[in-house]
Amino acid sequence: MHKVLTKVPKFACCFLLTIPIGLLSANVGNAKPEQIANTELPAATFNTSPILQRIQTTAGKLSDGRFYVPCTVPSIRWGYLPNKESQPILTVPSKSVITFDTLSSEGMVEDQGRDPVKFFGKFGVRPSQVLKDAIEICTSDFPHSITKDGPHIIMGPVAIEGAQPGDVLKVDMISFVPRVPYGIVGNRHGKGALPGEYPQNAGPWPGANKEHPELFGNVFTFVPIKNIDGHTFGIVHTVAGKEVRIPLHHFMGIMGVAPDTTERVNSIPPSSFGGNLDLKDLIVGTSLYLPIQVPGGMFFLGDCHFGQGDGEVALTAVEGSLRSTLKLTLLKADDPAIPVKGLTEPFGETPDFWMPIGLDPDLNEAMKKAVRASLKFLTEKMGMDGATALGYMSGATDFEITQVVDETKGVHAHIRKKDFADKKDLANTGVQE
Repeated sequence: MHKVLTKVPKFACCFLLTIPIGLLSANVGNAKPEQIANTELPAATFNTSPILQRIQTTAGKLSDGRFYVPCTVPSIRWGYLPNKESQPILTVPSKSVITFDTLSSEGMVEDQGRDPVKFFGKFGVRPSQVLKDAIEICTSDFPHSITKDGPHIIMGPVAIEGAQPGDVLKVDMISFVPRVPYGIVGNRHGKGALPGEYPQNAGPWPGANKEHPELFGNVFTFVPIKNIDGHTFGIVHTVAGKEVRIPLHHFMGIMGVAPDTTERVNSIPPSSFGGNLDLKDLIVGTSLYLPIQVPGGMFFLGDCHFGQGDGEVALTAVEGSLRSTLKLTLLKADDPAIPVKGLTEPFGETPDFWMPIGLDPDLNEAMKKAVRASLKFLTEKMGMDGATALGYMSGATDFEITQVVDETKGVHAHIRKKDFADKKDLANTGVQE
């Protein structure tokens, strides 16, 4: 029998069901909401990093020359994406560096009470440690439906001067700095890799709404961030209280350009325009290529992550707000820097790998699309014939599941750059053979 607490230890509980993923394996499948009590969990403490509130409340240029976009009611969409009719909140020339104060929606959604101060307060977070932009949006009359809209806070769009359909937007990841020293992993009913198995309770129950968020029956694991030997980790615990570390690698789950449609586009499924790719490799020092569909390109981003495993099996990554600085470069349609001619799908690049991407609701089809995209790259860009390229990939290229939880599933390839470097190139880069 688990001990029921009358007072919740600081930074130690999980909201709503209070059965954190990976912390407690009690079977609560037949429990009623009032029977799912807080359980005594090991306390955790925060990283001492400062809370990064917005620099200013208007988009524009900072004194150091960077452009800046804050998260405000006028600068966001909640759960849907820009389209061809959207107006830019900022227009910039190619090669501009932009800092976005991006915002995680965790603590803001209806199944969390649409009250981030109250939600995070259950974990011992003080009101001063909650971001003001989250409070501002939640106390506004900004519409959001948990059943119709995606959960994500989407910022933008930002127009790029001269961008036209057929061009490509290159997004370089410059820096990602946590705005808060805590994150959330969410597991919601009917979603994730194991819908119907997790969460392990009978929810949602009748009457579930933002006034009664506990009736949704969804599970949220609070993940405090700690500095350990000069590195940052998210912390969870075993049932016995042993600390388990989650290595952090900050990245944006959603980056894209406006799709060529007038319809309202949900933020959950990724597509040819990018969007909710959840590609964890896109950390600082990497790039994403996006095929432009509408004049101006209309770049958007959201869904900030502290860390994620391939698959993202619970439903979310370690979600947490980031100060994200990116460089946006316009590549005209004939630019040789574009990975393949007539790029029609997102394409990633790291210092070590090229990453063609396949997207489809069917995971098998997503895999086939990733292979075809890789073949196109290897034959067009690297000068291989198709049969040799396929054989090379079979022997050398990892195809990894990006995520399986966003309706449209993702697979990406890791084509090693050093496999195509001659000895002189390897010597110049310091790469070992």
